Amino acid sequence: MEALHEKIKVIEQEYGSKGLLCTSAPGRADFLNTHQDYKGLPVVPVAINLRTYMFVLGRDEKFFSVESLNLKNEGRVYRDKFPVNKPKLRRGRWFGNYFRGIVRAFNRKLGIYFPYGLKVVVISDVPVASGLASSAALEVAFAHLLNVEYGLVLSVKDIAEVSFTAEHDELKIPCGRLDQYGSAYGGVIKLYTKPPFNVEKIPFKDLNLVVLDSGIRHATVEIHPKRQQEINEGLKTLMENPRVPDHIKVKLGYRYDEPRWDELSLEELEPYLKEVNPVSAKRIKFTILMNTLTEVALKIMEGEDPFKLSETLETFGIQLASLKGKLDLLGAIINKQHELLRDLYDVSLPKLEEIRERALKAGALGVKISGAGLGGSLIALVPDEGIGRRVIKESMKAGASRGFVVKVDEGVRVEPLS
Repeated sequence: MEALHEKIKVIEQEYGSKGLLCTSAPGRADFLNTHQDYKGLPVVPVAINLRTYMFVLGRDEKFFSVESLNLKNEGRVYRDKFPVNKPKLRRGRWFGNYFRGIVRAFNRKLGIYFPYGLKVVVISDVPVASGLASSAALEVAFAHLLNVEYGLVLSVKDIAEVSFTAEHDELKIPCGRLDQYGSAYGGVIKLYTKPPFNVEKIPFKDLNLVVLDSGIRHATVEIHPKRQQEINEGLKTLMENPRVPDHIKVKLGYRYDEPRWDELSLEELEPYLKEVNPVSAKRIKFTILMNTLTEVALKIMEGEDPFKLSETLETFGIQLASLKGKLDLLGAIINKQHELLRDLYDVSLPKLEEIRERALKAGALGVKISGAGLGGSLIALVPDEGIGRRVIKESMKAGASRGFVVKVDEGVRVEPLS
């Protein structure tokens, strides 16, 4: 509540009013199965207590107007104004396009048109382009603002889906559903990324996490299409190879989201991956191994005896005898997932590795890339807040621009203004 009170105070100072309505949505840490949602595989986001706050300060007959106090404080263009319905998108990376995209998605996907516009102000604690889903937090908070203001009674899933539609279909950003669903639902969830996009709540909230911002900015639109194309090239080679048996081909496809990845094993594909170009082979291998590790981690979080999983863990070099408990084991899995992202998906950088090594030496149990990679943030699992603060201090010596000790937080909500 302290963060909310600070935001209300800022709004009152800037505009002389605390507003008529406020919604907020959390950023999310990309906890398990990174780079898998656009392939139709389950992913595990964790909502964190860095949130985006959206205030309604007034109403307008014909227009929405939006202001970003973050952009204003940075001395950048911070206002946008657009028609109540069917707004056009502006060229380039215009911040207002996220709001316009939401309105367009309501119009085009849900057939909902608005009778009047709003004056909206946004303040966010979610760092931009840092792998923490800042755009999704904004989209989800704005979508719920519209939901509440106009009495639409949409479900959490509706909010997540219209937010995904805005970014993917309207803004043409090649994202999966990880970010929007993670922000809308909150907590720790397992998101099934194939229709009907079910969500399973994971009752494991005792996580102390540290977010380490590398300060290196990236854009999903520059990373995802390249990796997707590399997978497509490998799949094409496999599908057109007469040596690959039909019982394997039936589980494959020509596009990255067509294979039944969760039914494929590395053992059955390995003989044929040697005939695929090395880069594409790495991407396919990554996809299968990353998903296997995630399924093991989820079983552990849901209470399964780790010793029943020891054989699978040992194939990844994880020895149970060397670990003290469940958090240590999760840390080891997080570390292995990072190694896969680094070695088989090539989305790390030397600076990220330096920050990560320093964080591990400072006491983090596991550290991995959060988000698309090639910059952005790392997420660290730590035993407690004290070690979390030490991890931040040491990581900044290696070049991290800032860090946050965070907790698991709830999803999108209406905030009390009184």
